[in-house]
Amino acid sequence: MPFLPLTVKEMKAYGWSTPDIIIVTGDAYVDHPSFGTAIISRVLENAGFKVCIISQPKSDADYMRFGAPRLAFFVNSGNIDSMVAHYTAAKRKRSDDAYTAGGKAGARPDRAVIVYSKAIRRLFGEVPICIGGIEASLRRFAHYDYWDDKVRPSILIDSTADLLMYGMGEKHVVEIAKRLSDGEKIDELKDILGTCYAVKTTDYNIQSAKECPSFEAVSENSDAGKKKYAESTYIQQTEHDAVRGKTVIQRHGDKIVVQNKPCPPLTTEEMDAVYALPFMRDYHPSYKALGGVPGIEEVKFSVIHNRGCFGACNFCSLAYHQGRQISSRSHQSVIDEVKTISAMPDFKGYIHDVGGPTANFRKDACSAQCNRGVCKDKKCLAPKKCPAAEVDHSDYLNLLRKLRALPKIKKIFIRSGIRFDYLVEDSDETFFKELVAHHVSGQLKVAPEHCSARVLDLMGKPHINVYERFKKRFYELTESIGKKQYLVPYLMSSHPGSTINDAIELSLFLKKEGMRPEQVQDFYPTPGTISTCMFYTGLNPMNMQPVYVPRTPEEKAQQRALLQYFKPENRQFVLSALKKAGRYDLIGHGKGCLIAPDKNTAAKGGNRPLQKKKKTIRNIHKKKK
Repeated sequence: MPFLPLTVKEMKAYGWSTPDIIIVTGDAYVDHPSFGTAIISRVLENAGFKVCIISQPKSDADYMRFGAPRLAFFVNSGNIDSMVAHYTAAKRKRSDDAYTAGGKAGARPDRAVIVYSKAIRRLFGEVPICIGGIEASLRRFAHYDYWDDKVRPSILIDSTADLLMYGMGEKHVVEIAKRLSDGEKIDELKDILGTCYAVKTTDYNIQSAKECPSFEAVSENSDAGKKKYAESTYIQQTEHDAVRGKTVIQRHGDKIVVQNKPCPPLTTEEMDAVYALPFMRDYHPSYKALGGVPGIEEVKFSVIHNRGCFGACNFCSLAYHQGRQISSRSHQSVIDEVKTISAMPDFKGYIHDVGGPTANFRKDACSAQCNRGVCKDKKCLAPKKCPAAEVDHSDYLNLLRKLRALPKIKKIFIRSGIRFDYLVEDSDETFFKELVAHHVSGQLKVAPEHCSARVLDLMGKPHINVYERFKKRFYELTESIGKKQYLVPYLMSSHPGSTINDAIELSLFLKKEGMRPEQVQDFYPTPGTISTCMFYTGLNPMNMQPVYVPRTPEEKAQQRALLQYFKPENRQFVLSALKKAGRYDLIGHGKGCLIAPDKNTAAKGGNRPLQKKKKTIRNIHKKKK
């Protein structure tokens, strides 16, 4: 099966004069099931629709290449948010883009969904425009925009689109296309699950919906406005459930943005059907002369076996996009895909990943979630595992065993992320043992993120003792089979709640553990997360308690440097952070020190405050005796 048309010549080769649907995307066209555009285009094709693709348009001629589609334009920014693709957490412009031919940045605009949609509206008038993908999904309501440092309206309003699809879009796109093809108008499609639309306030009955504070209220730059923003975030997060969630609305001037209930997650049979579609599993051949598309390299020989994440960390948008319920493919579906991969001419025998959002989830956290939905105000794994959560790796283990036994397969690796907090709660260690023995490619990446209990609570992560349990057992099992394998921890600096003292605590933890992370991540306030709400408002939306937020570039640089205190280029930041915290006891040549003193610090004579504190404690103990 060839690629879907990217040019008029390719469209005519299909025998088409006009497409039914045109997909406009911010990525280069890669026909692989790890790319959203590929999945949506193949699902529509399978449903009988003629689909053409416009990739990274710049000029009017690019948009007008195929003329007007018979039914609609579907618009997305690509696999990742265009602003995240363009800017670091420090708002510095990136020079590369893994989803563009040649890997160079600049092929897509900032806020790509808005730019593309407005261009289409200008050129094609009232032709229906439906927006989706991660950029639209996470901006469905009024949202804090880190790059503008203000609250922007729903992207549905900003883009002038007719319909917004949030979450995973296979069901949405087919229903929209079929109903448009049957003669319904775009403004009649107001009952499709997993979509948002805008109507005049006079045309909507709000009695059956859960109402968020208005855009005008949440965008007010005041304590009152930020409190309203936190209240709005709470409603949006807690109602995002396909079972018990309600319709959610938010006023924007004389319009109301209406979010229908989330679309139910795909069944195993539905997910199998999606991944059985005839993907080319490569980038479009027109990109070869430009050096190809780097983003394919990480996933070309990888397999996605699940969706959703009941871990639901506060800084991660995944649960708000895919949901907390788990969808998983059948064993045979995954086996068939691995067989297809193994027949590719450049396959060397290694499957780089059999994973997903969280590799070791194959079912919901508990049986009750299918009937009542996920719990509204608590998490399944943090700060401790919920007693109702059922930990079972047997199905995943059996799948991996079947894959290991296939011909042409030398190794099956797991690289997309193991939830160690879920793993250590399994009373049966069989999966843990086989993970260590067969599925680690020298290093296993896991995400403890921090060590401060208070910060971890605000992250929605388990406390550090859970990671320590996992780490201890990982190295015991590794040693028992005579291997040298290592854990690579993901760590985050400057998350809301993290003070300089918390960052110092983390650096001391790293020193004690003998860990020297090569990379650390500053907290990045992207739309659609609980942590971003904390960053903007200084409030935890789940309980409305105040939260300290490190905001200045100086403090963020200090917190980041403390995680890599051993690097010479970080010395001045670490020194200033320790002085600021009064931790002169950590500046010196002793075993417990983080950095050596400079002349001025040495003259101070070390940590007098801490010595006095220790003396007081000793005196107290003497008095007790």
